[in-house]
Amino acid sequence: MKTVNSSNNIWLEVLRYSVKTAFKSIIHEKWINLLTVLTVSTGLTILSAFIMINTNVNSALQRWAKNFGVVVYLNEDASKEDEFILKKRFSEDADIENVNFVSKDRAFEEIKKTLGPNALILDVFNENPLPSSFEFRLKSNSLVPSVVKQKAAQIGQWPGVQEVQYGEKWLASLNTIVNAMKIVSIIFGTAIFIAVTFITYSTIRIFLHRRKEEIETLKLLGASRSFIRLPFLMEGLFIGTMGGALSSLAIFGLYSFTMYKMVEFLPAIRFIVSSLPLYVYLIIPAAGAAMSLAGSFMAIGKIRY
Repeated sequence: MKTVNSSNNIWLEVLRYSVKTAFKSIIHEKWINLLTVLTVSTGLTILSAFIMINTNVNSALQRWAKNFGVVVYLNEDASKEDEFILKKRFSEDADIENVNFVSKDRAFEEIKKTLGPNALILDVFNENPLPSSFEFRLKSNSLVPSVVKQKAAQIGQWPGVQEVQYGEKWLASLNTIVNAMKIVSIIFGTAIFIAVTFITYSTIRIFLHRRKEEIETLKLLGASRSFIRLPFLMEGLFIGTMGGALSSLAIFGLYSFTMYKMVEFLPAIRFIVSSLPLYVYLIIPAAGAAMSLAGSFMAIGKIRY
């Protein structure tokens, strides 16, 4: 029991020394620390702004996707039984929702309402030229071009179906945009991670060089590896956390400026732009800390012991 307490006391002393030493170094090297914090903050702010834009674009695309519909036109000779069977199949399909049957007469009336005063041009037809149809929407998890194309081809083979229409090009473009933004996000995030890690690595390496004699003295006195290295990790943690905190404030300030100032010139922006979730503002400092710690670990690995 005494051994455990003694070990805990040693680690507590090491932690206390590390925090004290890191704080002294932060004050002593305030300008280089400030420059590093601002650089890290800038990188994280750019990344966070991109994430905000990406989130808003994805949100807009999802809203548009909810209105994506499929229209199934029936043959002229389609019977009531064919209509009943088709409706039953659509209703039982797990990927289909909001099934709506539009009869020939209803379709003709809707065309007349749409044309308004120009509906007189329909008088040239001796009979209703429009086919009956089914309209429905696909669930969001089924809005994949290959899946929709396969389903449309399958429905097109059913009895009574003349043609299946959907926004194939629109859906393909939507899918391309979403995939492209995912790839860009990964590339951009990786680039920022490498940049922040390298910046912290370079800063800690400078501190190591400036405290080279102190480190050698600690080695001769028998200081443990953790005792020597922990203060530098604390400094890296401080740099990343402060950089992330400033980034969160900058992003929130940018959003507030957009909503309270830009909205005066572009009122519609209120319905387009949305803020990042609250937890993201807490994740940004944590992400900065993780990136800087990675750089610090790489830097202290250069200490020969």
